[in-house]
Amino acid sequence: MATPPLKAVTLTHVRYRKGDQLGHFLAWVSLVPVFISLGGFVSHFIFRREIQGMFFALGLLVSQFINEFIKTTVQQARPEMCVLLETCDSHGWPSSHSQYMFFFAVYFTLLTCKGIGLWGIKNRWFSNVLHWTLAVLTMYSRVYLGYHTVAQVFSGAILGILIGAGWFWFVNSVLFPYFPAIEESAFGRYFYVKDTSHIPDPLKFEYDNARAARSSANKVSKSN
Repeated sequence: MATPPLKAVTLTHVRYRKGDQLGHFLAWVSLVPVFISLGGFVSHFIFRREIQGMFFALGLLVSQFINEFIKTTVQQARPEMCVLLETCDSHGWPSSHSQYMFFFAVYFTLLTCKGIGLWGIKNRWFSNVLHWTLAVLTMYSRVYLGYHTVAQVFSGAILGILIGAGWFWFVNSVLFPYFPAIEESAFGRYFYVKDTSHIPDPLKFEYDNARAARSSANKVSKSN
């Protein structure tokens, strides 16, 4: 019985030329979407459970479903390098990595422009520069490593920006009035889901309240 051909998970299947230090660095950059998804949003749900963050993650999933639909419909081949990379069995247009990162960058930027975020105003410019830098580096890495053409990564970036901006409008204009209802729902109460969009600096707010709670607990223990 013939062994069926193997297929790689393209999101994590990254190769570079041996001895190429830039390629090695860009291979790690190319994995940033994986780090954001698993390290960022999973830990966000475990430790923070912000409604805004949940819809952010949901939007990225919607974006990826759209990307896969377009890829399977258009079926544009990857560059000739795909033979060495063993990715010729998947389609290249548009780049899902590029689309993911530019969706993330534009959505995060719009959040900070609206004054929503975990950081104070002084630090938000740094986080925005970081996200756009990573987005551009990811786009460049996909071309440098041979996974996509220039047209494929630019189309992914444009699509990510458009979907990210559209999803931001949908969440913060259409769904936002229902955030309090989500907080008060059975799901919200069970999982302690919350919305801190109305708080300018959630980290400082939580820090001050944690210190105040500890101070009150110490006073009670001393009085006893």
